[in-house]
Amino acid sequence: MTMRQRLRHLLLPLCVPLLLAGGAGTASATPAVHAETRAASGLPAADGTSGLPGTVDALVRRQLADHRIPGASVVVVERGRPVLTRGYGVADTDAGTPVDPRRTGFFLASDAKLFTAVAVLQQVERGRLDLSADVNRYLRTFQVKDTYPGHPVTVRDLLTHTAGFDNTIIGRAATRPEDVRPLGESLAAHQPRRVRPPGEVASYDNYGVALAGYLVESVTGTPFADYLEQSVLRPLGMTRTSFAQPHSPAIAAGLARGHRPAGGGGQRAQDGQYGDWSPTGAGAVTTAADMGRLLTALLDGGGPVLTERSTAALMKRQFGNDERLPGLGYILEERVRDGQRMLVKDGDLPGFHGNLALLPDRDAAVYVVYNGDGENGSAAYAGQEVVDRFADHFGTAAGARRSVSRADVTPYEGEYRSTRTSSSELTRVSALIGSVRVTAGEGATLTTTGLSRDPEVSERHWVQLSPGLFQEKGGQDHIAFRDGRLSVASDASVSYERLPWYLSPVLHQQVLLGSLAFLALTVLALPVLALARRRSPGTPAGARAARLLLWASGALIITAVICFLLLSADPNALNRTIIVGDSPLLRAVPALTGVALATTGAMVVCTVLSWRRRWWAVTGRLHYTCSTLAALIFLGVAASYRLVG
Repeated sequence: MTMRQRLRHLLLPLCVPLLLAGGAGTASATPAVHAETRAASGLPAADGTSGLPGTVDALVRRQLADHRIPGASVVVVERGRPVLTRGYGVADTDAGTPVDPRRTGFFLASDAKLFTAVAVLQQVERGRLDLSADVNRYLRTFQVKDTYPGHPVTVRDLLTHTAGFDNTIIGRAATRPEDVRPLGESLAAHQPRRVRPPGEVASYDNYGVALAGYLVESVTGTPFADYLEQSVLRPLGMTRTSFAQPHSPAIAAGLARGHRPAGGGGQRAQDGQYGDWSPTGAGAVTTAADMGRLLTALLDGGGPVLTERSTAALMKRQFGNDERLPGLGYILEERVRDGQRMLVKDGDLPGFHGNLALLPDRDAAVYVVYNGDGENGSAAYAGQEVVDRFADHFGTAAGARRSVSRADVTPYEGEYRSTRTSSSELTRVSALIGSVRVTAGEGATLTTTGLSRDPEVSERHWVQLSPGLFQEKGGQDHIAFRDGRLSVASDASVSYERLPWYLSPVLHQQVLLGSLAFLALTVLALPVLALARRRSPGTPAGARAARLLLWASGALIITAVICFLLLSADPNALNRTIIVGDSPLLRAVPALTGVALATTGAMVVCTVLSWRRRWWAVTGRLHYTCSTLAALIFLGVAASYRLVG
């Protein structure tokens, strides 16, 4: 995996898919990948099942073998009943326990947010919550900060990812359920900055959804997990689903373990699935059979948990980053494939990746979940393949149309950064490598890099349908440009903002590499020069101290870079490290650069003194000045990505 792919995975945890990264899903792969997948998914199932169940069954079996995923569980619902409920592989590679779709619990990850939306809408039905009301009306122990006077965060904003909170995820997960703190206490202690006015742009927001769950807890006086048990899970008969932490002994005994590929073809256990923010999916578990009950109820107008009106609101478009593209319902994301309007949700936690999709017009739904990250994090994309094949069954494949607009596309060229990029955490470094680059081609076409969730696809090509609206060549995805933002049809929960030239990640990469190379050569050369000058006594003490400061600054910066490379060496392990936040390397990188900033500050003083007191020849003073500038530039760029102090 390239460094670009590694750093893109910094955005995947809990949403994750920061991968990430940097965050955009894709409705289709390249034509070659399509052909391969269609051929594989067209095979009959192992037991001879055909049709939609056979298509899904064959695809999941192939995925487990191709991507080194230990196990999976699937349910497909058609016409009010499950037509496929099946487990694959093993729940635990050490024990060899087979996956049972009715008893083996998988962590829900962000698919749990759908339950949170249901709970909120229940309280709206009962008059305890108002979707248009300021959330502070319902908060008792803390308040959302009034960053934008006159523009309060509403309950609706929380369910459409439009509250405008910064994306902060480091340390939000736990490795043991016993370490989980109360929801309200955690939300009060870790409230992110509001970085944009509410209702302006949809940008995936874990804090906002956790806050939505806490509103339910506040107005009912019942802990969120208990409320879901009483008002959602029990009425649906979802006896193997739980949001409680710790889980009951019966559920805990049947839990699958998360895995990531290890050397030699083996698997390593992956932890970090628990956390304070259970409404976002931390600690929540379910089975494929149980999820079939929820999906069936939603297709049936809400079943025993929602009214038809609330169910319609859940699935209705409530917000969109561009009116020409699919948007968001409440938590669910619109997506169009083969002419079919789907409502989808995916979820990623260390070792667990799931996807669900509803086709209301076809009275059909699917849910698939895996208990392994797969090679190079491929499991985060595997579920989307299943959802795509599910939609293909009901529609007719539509190829890309020829360009019908020859309007100038050069204004869209440039680099774009995801709105999910943190403004305050070390995870901001994902934008250094994970930005989106747009280049113009002949015939009003565009090429993008960094805009594919598929790890096998780096570049995507687009033809212009109308000014600012493009369709993928050989695919079905669309992108649109407006007001300096790029939006993607296949990921309604994020947008990309165009960067001015001085914020270009490519420029920053070049500056960092150039200054680092200069400092590395200096660090290697200084000890040799020091030994040679031992035969030439009379060097002022200040000059010797200045050289020591230079060597120390360079060594600290190089060591910080090495620590960062070690931190990001395994992208699957990195996902876990980021959300748990327990790696010493997470603290070492900013600590080392923080000390380097102090020694570099002293170098600035020494630079001035070296010229005033003429410590060395002109070439020596020039080198020292350039070294000081290299260190300052490196640390300045690193600080802009929250890597200093």
